[in-house]
Amino acid sequence: DEYQWKGPFYFIQGADPQFGLMKAWTHGDTTNGDDEWGEEIKLTEQAVQAINKLNPKPKFFVLCGDLVHGMPGTQWRKNQEQDLKTVLKNTDRDIPLVFVSGNHDVGNTPTRETIDDYCKNWGDDYFSFWVGGVFFLVLNSQLYFDSSKCPELKQAQDVWLDEQLAVAEKQKCKHIIVFQHIPLFLKKPDEDHDYFNLDKSVRQEIMEKFHKAGIKAVFSGHYHRNAGGSYKGLEMVVSSAIGCQLGQDTHGLRVVVVTEEKVLHKYYSLDELSSQGIEKGLLDVIAEQK
Repeated sequence: DEYQWKGPFYFIQGADPQFGLMKAWTHGDTTNGDDEWGEEIKLTEQAVQAINKLNPKPKFFVLCGDLVHGMPGTQWRKNQEQDLKTVLKNTDRDIPLVFVSGNHDVGNTPTRETIDDYCKNWGDDYFSFWVGGVFFLVLNSQLYFDSSKCPELKQAQDVWLDEQLAVAEKQKCKHIIVFQHIPLFLKKPDEDHDYFNLDKSVRQEIMEKFHKAGIKAVFSGHYHRNAGGSYKGLEMVVSSAIGCQLGQDTHGLRVVVVTEEKVLHKYYSLDELSSQGIEKGLLDVIAEQK
């Protein structure tokens, strides 16, 4: 049923609730300073309440990685994960949750063990799904960042991705949209590589593959600021965090509207979305052709 286009719809994208980072960042100890996350609990509760109030309901709520701050094996990780699950359980049951793995979820240099642990807790680290004629791909971007300890897992994801893109081509989907934690790039496709984007050679290969497959947009987090740009019609959308802000943006969520022709989106602060909801212009777009 979901292979068929039935008219415009929207979903909510969030990123980096990252329970524990706010205190760690304030105290300048990002390795061991994550022993409190009360602020992040409040912000994520606010995000869930804001989403639950929206009418019509979003098709799903995707969290683009760094669910918690504690790296695999660190002291507070299990408690952070448990508290995040407790908050997310209050999401309206009609709004599916989609989880994307981030570097804090599987480790900067993931291993088979850290990825297995993530999968037990949150679900597969890469998968695809259909909503109303649109094909969505969730990728484990850490395998593109550093797969030195599990090269066979990167290879498996690459093979799987090629298979999925072949399926998408056959099914004649309206759009293909990708979710991953680390952006391909922040502003320009040829910018230098740093902690917040993918290595240039890896990036070029993925961008070209995505462009050839007709992928419309890639949504990511990781940067804790809003950013983005485009490559040959492929839009790179970088959303700021629900949790700790590293720039001038507000704690927020992105509303993404999918029409027959386009993928439109707007970043809302949590306060704005809680008090006013989605602006009329976007709601009108969703209501069209229903």
